[in-house]
This record gives sequence, C-alpha cells and structure tokens, in this order.
Amino acid sequence: MTLPQEIIRKKRDGESLSAEEIAEFASGLSTGTWSEGQIASLAMAIFLNGMAREETVPLTLAMRDSGAVLDWSSLPGPVTDKHSTGGVGDNVSLMLAPIVAACGAYVPMISGRGLGHTGGTLDKMDSISGYISQPSEAAFEKAVRAAGCAIIGQTADLAPADRRFYSVRDVTATVESIPLITASILSKKLAAGLQSLVLDVKSGNGAFMARHEDARALAQSLVEVAEGAGLSTSALLTDMNEPLATSAGNAVEVKNAVDFLTGKARDGRLEQVVLALAGQMLLAASLASDGEEADEQVRKALAKGDAAERFGQMVAALGGPVDFVERSDDYLPRAPERIAVKATRDGFVTGVETRTLGLAVVELGGGRRKPEDTVDHAVGLTDTLPIGSEVRKGDPLAIIHAHTSIAAEQAAKMVRAAFRLSEERPATRPPVLEAITR
Repeated sequence: MTLPQEIIRKKRDGESLSAEEIAEFASGLSTGTWSEGQIASLAMAIFLNGMAREETVPLTLAMRDSGAVLDWSSLPGPVTDKHSTGGVGDNVSLMLAPIVAACGAYVPMISGRGLGHTGGTLDKMDSISGYISQPSEAAFEKAVRAAGCAIIGQTADLAPADRRFYSVRDVTATVESIPLITASILSKKLAAGLQSLVLDVKSGNGAFMARHEDARALAQSLVEVAEGAGLSTSALLTDMNEPLATSAGNAVEVKNAVDFLTGKARDGRLEQVVLALAGQMLLAASLASDGEEADEQVRKALAKGDAAERFGQMVAALGGPVDFVERSDDYLPRAPERIAVKATRDGFVTGVETRTLGLAVVELGGGRRKPEDTVDHAVGLTDTLPIGSEVRKGDPLAIIHAHTSIAAEQAAKMVRAAFRLSEERPATRPPVLEAITR
C-alpha cells in the first residue's frame, strides 16, 4: 500500500499515477483513510498537471465501483441515457427521456440539481406535486419498467467516492479540471448500468465551458474515457449563447416541456436540440439504422402522443398526479407577481448575456446561493425573446414570475441589462454545432 503523501508527490511532480495508486485513492475517499487536506492536495496537483487518458479511465472505474452498480440486464430493450453539462432554459431531459422511451429504449436518467447559474433537472421535477425525485432503488426500477423512463436524483449508494471528491473540489477551486469533470460525470453514468450514452456539451456565455475549444476538449475527453471504460458514447456540442427554451426556472420549464410534448408550443432552437439528441440516442441504442430513420421515429412518437403519454406514466409511477399532462396548470405552482421587462428602444435582439438571465432566476429564488437553500419552484422567466427578434419600444423582452413586486423589479434590472439591441438584424447561430465521436 502506497502512502497518500507519496501518491500526492508523484502527481505534484508531474508523474503519472498507476491504476493501483488511483484505486487506493478512490478507496481512501470512500473509507475516510484520506484526509480532507490530502484529497485537496491531490485535486490541486491534478488540476495543475492534468491526467492522461490512461489515468482518467481507472479513476472513473474506481469511483464507479466505490458503490452500487445498477443492473438492467433483465429489461427487454436497450438501456441508454443523456447527460448535459448545464445551461439556462435547458429542459431537454424532460422531453428526451419519454421520447426515447416511446421509441423502444429504457432511460434510467439520474440527474442533478441546479449548479451556479444553471438550472437542475431534479429541481424542475420537484415542481410537480407528489413527485418523488429520490425514490428507493426498487421504486426506481418499477418506474423504469412501467414508463420506460424515470428521472431521479443520485442515490447515496451510487459513486459515493465521487460525491466526497466533488465536495472537496467545490471549495478548493479545483472544479474546472477536464479529467476530474470527466471522471465525475462518467462514474455516475457507469454506476447507472447504461449500455450507451449521449452527451450534450454546451459552449457560450451561458455555459460552464464558455469557449468552444474548451467545450470540444471536454467532449473529446468524455467520449474517449467512456469508450475506454466500455461505454458506447457520442457527444453533441450545442450553443448556449442564449437560453435554449423561452422559459427559465423550474415549474415554468416543466410547463414548457408539457407544451412541447403535447404539441401545444415548441421553441425552435429547443426542438432542434431535442430531435438531434433523441436521434443520437436511438442510433446508439441500435433502434435506428441511420439518422433519417431515427428522426422519423422521434417525430412519430411526438405526433401520435406516445411521448407525452410516457411522461405522464413516469410522473404517476413516481408519485405524481395520474392526469398531470392533461391538467399541468392545476398542479404546478404559480408565482403571484408577473411583470414584463420592456424594450427601451426599437431594434433587433442581437445578443443575450445568458448567464445573467440564469442569475436573475437564482435571485428570484429559483436557484441556490448555498447548497442548503430551499428552491422556490414557482418563480422564473417566460417568453424570453431569442436572438434575431424584432422589437418596438415597450415590447416585452421577457416576463418575470416572482413572489413579490420588489423581487420582480430587482430581477427586471438584470434581465434588461442582459439583452443587447441594435438597428440591424443579426446573423443567428445553429443550436447544434458539432458532433464528437471516438
């Protein structure tokens, strides 16, 4: 057994760690034989000196094996999932899981809560009255079998070494390390027992990886390490220089998702990303032979109402209302104050500071300043204008949903400052920028 300080020294001096040394570290995370200071020291050494793929793969596997690994081998179809690196107005998972389930796959989606300015899928699902977002393993399996999909939070048994490692990284300025981000994401996905995975890696002013080249490097790392760990994986790079949906918050994004699934309303950029990711998931699960066939299946699942039905079945299976899709307005919380943020001049929307809009939602109470904060599921933004929209003075740029008029006015200042207007119509960027495969 190698002493922790010797493992730290090797990485401090830029040397590569062996699989055995990495396994000892992961064991120390789980058993407590490594102190907080030692964990922080190794995290900083990795942050400064990096890790080769040959190190990141065993780190990922060791953190996966620190807890339970789910087994879906008894299911009669392929098991697949998607992971997003986080954005604003990004409710893709809420549509994607039931769409892909309606096409014949099983989607056990283990999601997270909001982080910083980005929204969390789990916080959105907690908007639904009665929905149990952290069920027992037996209830999770039952829901997946019943609906073909289930969106839940990470259980205590899945990748506990990663949970401890991340808690230290979060307070030691070592989060933004591509090898450590890679191992953290994939250890949980591998513990979920998947057969294939599709990644949505975002770049732009609302993403954690603002620069496209950094997002590409992360996507390549994720794909290479996942494949090295035996998980078939591909990634799409998508644009987060403006909110993906026209709603940002929790209940408002759930409502947006229901409208999408039922066909009542679909935001254009959001639809493109959902269709692209769903197609990739069907290809990865061998449920379609090419992109055209995959696209046809996805559109059929939406048009026939099968995807909306699966969403409703999932909600009911996890404790929510059995008629949630039909009566979502009756079950979702509403904020009492609504004010329009109005344009101060004529022009076109030429840019949006997406991160600022996400922070406005946090300021309203729709996110967390501290981990222990309670989220207000009712607040948020709706009807946010996309880049390229033409406006007249006094037209609404967005609608704020708040609990008090004071909170609404404070958020309005942030929202107004986030929009840039110009006299000329801007060129628009496609939401799907690039595909990354091994």
